[in-house]
Amino acid sequence: MTDALTTGALSIGAMILMAAFGIPIAFCIGIVGAIGLYMAGGPVFLWVTVQSLPYSVASEYSFAVIPMFVLMGTIAAYSGIISELFAAVNRWMEGLRGGLLMATTMASAGFAAISGSTIVNAAMFTRIALPEVIARGYHKGLSAGVIAAAGTFAALIPPSLTFVIFGILTEQSIGRLFMAGILPGLLTAACYLLAIPMLARIRPQWIPAATSRSTLKEKILGLRGVWPMLVLVFIVLGGIYSGITPPTTAGALGATGALAIALVRRRISGGQIWASVRETAELTAVLFVLIIAGLLFSRYLVLSGFVSDLTALVTGSGLSAGGFILLMVLMYFLLGMFIDPLSMLVMTVPFVFPVIKAYGMDPIWFGVILCKMIEIGVITPPVGLNLFAVVSASEGKVSIGEIYLGILPFILIELGVLTILILAPGISTFLPNTMM
Repeated sequence: MTDALTTGALSIGAMILMAAFGIPIAFCIGIVGAIGLYMAGGPVFLWVTVQSLPYSVASEYSFAVIPMFVLMGTIAAYSGIISELFAAVNRWMEGLRGGLLMATTMASAGFAAISGSTIVNAAMFTRIALPEVIARGYHKGLSAGVIAAAGTFAALIPPSLTFVIFGILTEQSIGRLFMAGILPGLLTAACYLLAIPMLARIRPQWIPAATSRSTLKEKILGLRGVWPMLVLVFIVLGGIYSGITPPTTAGALGATGALAIALVRRRISGGQIWASVRETAELTAVLFVLIIAGLLFSRYLVLSGFVSDLTALVTGSGLSAGGFILLMVLMYFLLGMFIDPLSMLVMTVPFVFPVIKAYGMDPIWFGVILCKMIEIGVITPPVGLNLFAVVSASEGKVSIGEIYLGILPFILIELGVLTILILAPGISTFLPNTMM
């Protein structure tokens, strides 16, 4: 092992150790990156980088996509679009056994199309759906598992913050990444919908028979709660796919559209608008600190020679591309137990992506595979972060042991979908290759 590989491995180990002691991930990445740049390039290089990098990131026009999509999601949440969407879908599914869980899955996929955070998605539906699911007699652990697993749709279905940051770190088209996530996201949701009735047959005591059914008139009237979400999806994804708007402009139009819908329907107050803006600013600031730290760390890995030496080592070892993907699956499976998705992305992409390019893999396809691997990690016991987000948001209604049991079927489903996406890359690349 070369000196660059040794120091790089020690740096990654130090970063993980610092995180284990409770230091925020952004600081772990930034501190290790800064020390590495000092050792590899000297104090002058480090000083110039620290001075110029934050401004170059914060002033980059394309990065405005992050606050715009976050703002769209927060306004949609405050204005009641999400709760209305869940109620509308539930009216159509409530006559089926497991219909409430299926409605949760479908509504979560809908919310993912106007929100980019898996944890926010999971926490939101814990508050909206979990009380009703438990009141109807569904198994607590299974219900919480559905919510935690369906929350991960936000990592694939655009506008995904995971895709945005991956695109920034790898200089890939965010618009193409967005389109690449649509079919895999819908495939995952469809597998959940097929699995829930099967679970009802295997464990009938977990999923009670339907006891109520809305009339056709009530179902049709309930669709009034769906149109705001459809309008926002049409504005954002339709604009990007057609080539009319780039992602940044689509995000701004989406945020404006969400606000206009909320104001026209009188479903949002001045205080809630201010809360949306404040939450957007807070989350954006955290994400930008994380991105800046990641780019600092990335420069260190390149300057030290770690990236080039690692690429040469892996490609020269005789390991096949499939074998490397398998190693990545195992790595993200383990990391996801302890680290949040975006931090995981920023930590690993600087040394994983160059190897992917050396193998000649499609970077857009790999972005989808990476997002799917991260999805699986955040719902994997013992420390999958989406699981703890649901338990925390449930306010004592569900224990961590119950959700560990309930999440297992969906981890198996996710692994099955991941296998399909690896073996059939066309599912991920079809839409990006046809967009204008």
